[in-house]
Amino acid sequence: MNKPFSPKLVYFEPDSLNYPLGKELLEKFKKENVEIRYTTSHNQVRNLPGENDFQKYRIAKSTLVVGIRKTLKFDTSKPSAEYAIPFATGCMGHCHYCYLQTTMGSKPYIRTYVNVEEILRTADQYMAERAPEITRFEAACTSDIVGIDHLTHTLKRAIEHFGKSEYGKLRFVTKFHHVDHLLDAKHNGKTRFRFSVNADYVIKHFEPGTSPLAKRIEAAGKVARAGYPLGFIVAPIYLHEGWQEGYYRMFKRLEAELPKEAKKDLTFEFIQHRFTKPAKRVIQKNYPKSKLELDEEKRRYKWGKTKI
Repeated sequence: MNKPFSPKLVYFEPDSLNYPLGKELLEKFKKENVEIRYTTSHNQVRNLPGENDFQKYRIAKSTLVVGIRKTLKFDTSKPSAEYAIPFATGCMGHCHYCYLQTTMGSKPYIRTYVNVEEILRTADQYMAERAPEITRFEAACTSDIVGIDHLTHTLKRAIEHFGKSEYGKLRFVTKFHHVDHLLDAKHNGKTRFRFSVNADYVIKHFEPGTSPLAKRIEAAGKVARAGYPLGFIVAPIYLHEGWQEGYYRMFKRLEAELPKEAKKDLTFEFIQHRFTKPAKRVIQKNYPKSKLELDEEKRRYKWGKTKI
């Protein structure tokens, strides 16, 4: 995906229009002649266009629901952060292996929450409770927040909010390169910007609808030069034909792009390819032609945590 996400269908919950961002998005989509519908709740988003489940799933992934976050109790997000901060759910990407396919179930559409100030005030309360300890917030547990932020600028607002905080830090991960509007945010080193990267083979075959590796690496360079702390996730590590060369090229391109000062504070996270039986059923339903390795006989079983 080289163009930023543009929804084909947008639903508005009535309360969302009581907030400035809700009104702004309504006017924006009216001007762009996007199909707009109204719903009492995202749970009532039904009868999406499409002749079968296959078509409806793809239309849902290009549908945006604008609403408010009613539950302001944050989920924990250990070990990467203390809390998940809920700005959005769902993703426009079509990663075959993604755990959101099972957690989102029959609701794969994207939701964005417009009561941003309320969410940030709640984050402030969590920080106050733990002070003087640092409290970390993960903004991408249930979505790829960068993928829609060119529409909402919610993430930019959050980056600058945490930039002013004394005891808070923000982090998120993305597979999209649309970061230009975030480069001038006053982050004050309080936000760690992470990119999910992989060998070209994995991105080509298993991550349709996301940015290509070259674009992600170019964006990582921009982010590094903007002074953000930087990190990378390689997920899933996938042993395809020629995997040694594929991953070697990936790391060489990263090494060549990043400025020297960024390499002093880099984080890496590596995640194995894994799946459950329910996930396998969902993957095969949504992506029946996927080349993803789902042979249960080839799995290695692991219980508990592995220490390295």
